Amino acid sequence: MRFAVEAWAPDYGAPLDGDELIATTAEVDADVEVPAAQWAPRTPPPVARPPASVLFTDGVRRIDARVWLTDDAGRARPGICASFAAGAVRCDGRAVVVAAHVGRGLFTAAGDAQTIETGHGAYPVQAVGGESPEVLSQGLQQRMGALEVEVAHGQAGAADLVVVDGPLRTVGSYPSGTVGYVKTHATSYLPDGLDGVIARLAAGQRTPMFCLTFPMQTKWSWYLRLPGADGHPWAGVVRCEAAADLPAADAVALADATAVVLPRFASQRHKDPRAPQNLVPIGGLERRLRHVLGDADLMFRALARAGRPRRP
Repeated sequence: MRFAVEAWAPDYGAPLDGDELIATTAEVDADVEVPAAQWAPRTPPPVARPPASVLFTDGVRRIDARVWLTDDAGRARPGICASFAAGAVRCDGRAVVVAAHVGRGLFTAAGDAQTIETGHGAYPVQAVGGESPEVLSQGLQQRMGALEVEVAHGQAGAADLVVVDGPLRTVGSYPSGTVGYVKTHATSYLPDGLDGVIARLAAGQRTPMFCLTFPMQTKWSWYLRLPGADGHPWAGVVRCEAAADLPAADAVALADATAVVLPRFASQRHKDPRAPQNLVPIGGLERRLRHVLGDADLMFRALARAGRPRRP
């Protein structure tokens, strides 16, 4: 019997989420770049002018405290006080963090909620449409994502290629030519028979590009294998995507550029527990953003003090 140990540290889950990938509900067109019958690993051609400057953006989030908001009638409503941050690092021979913005919020469905003021920062009301933990968390995720988009727009002019850590959640809101970089896999996007091409990818090779059509958006997508991983067919595999408003020929050129450039930034296991998929610039940016969020214990104590009844 053979087995392979997943390179990712168990504390971070797994890049392949689950024993069996869930089939996508999107409409898939695999004949975009080449006919499906001709699918095979693709080595990018020599790029005459590879991107000289790459901008990586990412965001982090943290729930500082779960709270209950009580109105004048004595009704208690749940909420979360959370901190989030988004930033960017530009790589052009050296890596420089060019943006790191922090936001905080009180996420709740309570219509009469007010900003919570603490000695270490305010938590403005961020209205959400429900009270379940999932809805509150989704509201936080959406606000962090909006801040990531703001950062990308603010810094995109200084880079030849913009890479967003994670999927493009709102196609059309990112700068043109932005690449979404997806490290984990829970869904099977390829028709039967084509997913075997992923297993045959060598480091630096990609699959042909395919098109994903969802009810509210359409994307170009392709899989790419990074160096430094082995053991099982999906080791070191990431999925990239771009908005489908980009002409197909330009999207193919973008896919080739990612296959040339991104493997250079692959992390190593002795330095990053999510190697090689957690790219070196993204890992460094995550650490910087978690630092600017401030101390979690300090923020919790500040919220606890702010919530104590005042003595008359």
